[in-house]
Amino acid sequence: MENARETIERGRAVLGIEFGSTRIKAVLIDEEHRPIASGAHDWENQLADGIWTYSLDMIWTGLRECYTKLAADVKMQYGVTLTKLSAIGFSGMMHGYMPFDASGELLVPFRTWRNTITGEAAAALTKEFSFNIPQRWSIAHLYQAILNGEEHVEKIAYFTTLAGYIHWKLTGEKVLGVGEASGMFPIDAKTKNYNEKMIAQFDALPAVQKYPWKLEAILPKVLCAGEGAGVLTEEGAKLLDESGSLCAGIPLCPPEGDAGTGMAATNSVAVRTGNVSAGTSVFAMVVIEEDLKAVHEELDLVTTPAGDTVAMVHCNNCTSDLNAWVGLFREFAETFGMTADMDSLFGTLYHKALEGEKDCGGLLAYNYFSGEPVMGVNEGRPLFVRKPDAHFTLANFMRTHLYASLSTLKIGCDILFKEEHVKVDTIYGHGGLFKTKGVGQSILAAAMDAPVAVMETAGEGGPWGMALLASYMVRKDAGETLERYLSDKVFGGDGGSVIEPDAADVRGFDAYIERYKKALAAEKAAVETMPL
Repeated sequence: MENARETIERGRAVLGIEFGSTRIKAVLIDEEHRPIASGAHDWENQLADGIWTYSLDMIWTGLRECYTKLAADVKMQYGVTLTKLSAIGFSGMMHGYMPFDASGELLVPFRTWRNTITGEAAAALTKEFSFNIPQRWSIAHLYQAILNGEEHVEKIAYFTTLAGYIHWKLTGEKVLGVGEASGMFPIDAKTKNYNEKMIAQFDALPAVQKYPWKLEAILPKVLCAGEGAGVLTEEGAKLLDESGSLCAGIPLCPPEGDAGTGMAATNSVAVRTGNVSAGTSVFAMVVIEEDLKAVHEELDLVTTPAGDTVAMVHCNNCTSDLNAWVGLFREFAETFGMTADMDSLFGTLYHKALEGEKDCGGLLAYNYFSGEPVMGVNEGRPLFVRKPDAHFTLANFMRTHLYASLSTLKIGCDILFKEEHVKVDTIYGHGGLFKTKGVGQSILAAAMDAPVAVMETAGEGGPWGMALLASYMVRKDAGETLERYLSDKVFGGDGGSVIEPDAADVRGFDAYIERYKKALAAEKAAVETMPL
């Protein structure tokens, strides 16, 4: 406690803040990279005019509330007012679309990664580049706006992601970390910058040529982990800290995406390491040794925060439907006058799932709150179905929804591991799905048929990973790589708690997935017959 107080008073602490889908969270770390204070603000995206979005007011109110709670936590624990920091880093949900005009005004409401409205553009660019461009990528959103003939496009002076927007307003710098930038536009692994050939191809498209801008001029500048990305301005300090206590001049590291912070938080930036982040959405990241043999629409190629190539399987839906069912069970308990602590409820129901049959006994669930491009579904309708002779037990029901949370991820990863024969030594799990010890971890091991490790810090997740990237910028030795910094100075050889895949679980999940694929028409029919 005394050491933490001294670290804060001397301005040696480092702050990481991440904008997740349902929570904005801040984590303050000491010089040993240990979390010493935190703050959070819950928020939820809105479906406005058919677009998943967060308003600018929600963004800034949420950020200030999150920081205020962090500062209050520091004051309560250590009796210190937070005024100085060694470094700050911001991260957020990757991809999406935030276009601005020359005066810095947002031209259309923020279009998040969750939108599946760019199918035409994504397909056209994938064909043009011979490189998979998913619907959620920023360049797909831009090109779809062009194809739609949207009036705002000719006024664009700059476009960026959520993390890039926050960083710009706090520092004045229009930059992105390379990992986050790789979700806007393809990156050249050799130059660790945007792919120049593909930029030229985009600018040459007939639909693009009529506009006054060139693509490279409106994209953020790309920076790698460890590079300086500006400092907190006086205006930025006021935006972040309403109390006025926080000083300007604090260095900021390149803003990153939640995929990059997940890699940092799980020490999986080296070749043949991988991680799975499981929360509102779920994605797997595997650092690959060589290029993939084919273009797969289910697989993205992005980068680590240091610029190394990563194969990514991203699925829009993970725990939202599962959480909704647990909420229903809480309502049931409260109806009978029972106090239902959510942590206990999640833990009890998750452990119950382990008692279920390996193939879920004939039950089936689709957890699609929104569209799922991996499965060719553009809208979502959560769906639970069972055969008349199915074994409808609580254990099978919970196991089914845990399987559903990872089913689309498994389908994508089967391509990566079984078709492309990508090798991975260990997969690190982090995010809300892994909070109940051993349950989500064993289900993921069955889905991946690979060892899954979870570290004690897994619950800290993205904001802690962002703080590590900020710390790396100010504390690395000359020539020290991010991989070495994390391995030696942060994790010190800690490999976490590892669960090996159980052969019977693997066979059960495989059997479930075969039913899942065959019955996908039922999910598509639900979308068609239940319009929003």
